[in-house]
Amino acid sequence: MKNSKCILVLIVKLLVVVGALNWGLVGVGLIIGSDLNVVHMALGFSSIVEAVVYLLVAVAGVMLLVGCPCKKCKCSGGGCECKSAAGMPTSTRLPL
Repeated sequence: MKNSKCILVLIVKLLVVVGALNWGLVGVGLIIGSDLNVVHMALGFSSIVEAVVYLLVAVAGVMLLVGCPCKKCKCSGGGCECKSAAGMPTSTRLPL
């Protein structure tokens, strides 16, 4: 059976990667004297939408540190032991 992960965890990881790449490009842009903020380039028409994206990235970063609150992911944050399909204990900690 395919290992089903919580869709929220996948979205959180995607947002964190997008945020990290954006900040990396902002840093490179500062070094070379150019504005490489991709979020601002894509969403600069609306500062509200841009602010919402930054807030979502921040929340995703906190969730990556704290863990997902859903029932599928309950055991992942604390590294507790859950039973596998065969009844054997398995660690369900999510890799970063």
